[in-house]
Amino acid sequence: MVEGRKVVLGVTGGIAAYKAAELIRALVKKGAVVKVIMTASAREFITPLTLQTLSGSPVCQDMFAPWSSGEIEHITLADFADILVIAPATANIIGKIAGGIADDLLSTTVLATRAPLLLCPAMNVNMLANRAVQENLEKLAARGYSLMAPAYGELACKVEGAGRLPDVAEIVEEIETILTEKDLAGQHILVTAGPTREPLDPVRFITNYSSGKMGYALALMAKRRGAQVTLVSGPTALPFPRGVTGIGVSTACEMRDAVLEHYPQASVIIKAAAVADYRPAVRAAGKIKKGEGALTLSLERNPDIIQEIGQKKGDRLLIGFAMESENLLENALDKLRKKNMDYIVANMVTQEGAGFQSDTNIVTIIGRDGMREELPLMDKLEVADRILDKIKKHRGSVSA
Repeated sequence: MVEGRKVVLGVTGGIAAYKAAELIRALVKKGAVVKVIMTASAREFITPLTLQTLSGSPVCQDMFAPWSSGEIEHITLADFADILVIAPATANIIGKIAGGIADDLLSTTVLATRAPLLLCPAMNVNMLANRAVQENLEKLAARGYSLMAPAYGELACKVEGAGRLPDVAEIVEEIETILTEKDLAGQHILVTAGPTREPLDPVRFITNYSSGKMGYALALMAKRRGAQVTLVSGPTALPFPRGVTGIGVSTACEMRDAVLEHYPQASVIIKAAAVADYRPAVRAAGKIKKGEGALTLSLERNPDIIQEIGQKKGDRLLIGFAMESENLLENALDKLRKKNMDYIVANMVTQEGAGFQSDTNIVTIIGRDGMREELPLMDKLEVADRILDKIKKHRGSVSA
């Protein structure tokens, strides 16, 4: 999380400099403390006053300005930063950093800081492809700096290609990932998410209200914490998180096949998907026409994926979910034992702010060892973090 973290944002002279305003706003909204360094070229594209207003701090511009506080500005900024982000990063600043040149406030701050450095290149497609630029990017990657790949699309020069600044949301996510402790490094976590769809005919299907938000939150937070993550997802409106291996499926049988294919490589399996218990016994080849009277459907059971995994999981950690409308704890405990899970996350679909579609959840985490933790209403990302804390503790005790 970036809340309370100190971000030094370097803005250089490219047309994408105007997006720095949006980036600052997004970081401040998440609770980050932002200080901005602008190069002389950047000031040709956007005014310091704009970025000062959005960040709430004076914009740092001139390395040789009189010291108002008696401190050396580039050293103060270098020590202040939890992370230094350059967005947009032009070919010029990339070349300077690669060559160890320090001739303005931003480049001297880069050389003086011990904070992580994230560069977000943005430039003309031909400049990006230039051998000198590519060699400089390779140098920076070899030094351990974080680099975001430019986005593809129409550029300011009306040419289509790679060179656009990545979306602000993606830059913020990369910052959050860099600043998150990698306490799940070495774990391979397989997550399932979303609903399944069981087709009746070519235009209709049986499904449920799952949005996939809880499973996607688990995948995202596990990735931030350093785990290798495979996300098997039913149909949702959510994009697969960056850095996560995404596998899209539709039916329960397709989800079962994907889970069985990928679970051998996993050390942890989290079944957060809302899998349909039943499917139509027969799928009509054509659209079922409306007729007189009632329509009777014959349903057959879908495979119980988590029960099957529970029988063959070995030393893998297995976590499931129980969405109930009554007798929450009794039903969850019964499911935990019958399906050989290590933990189950139980929630009531009838509680306001919990369950499907919502960005929040109210859950009780129950362990096979009798552990029980009731969590209040919180964002699903926070819920995911608390579930992952159990994995960290469990895996730590096993390795110890």
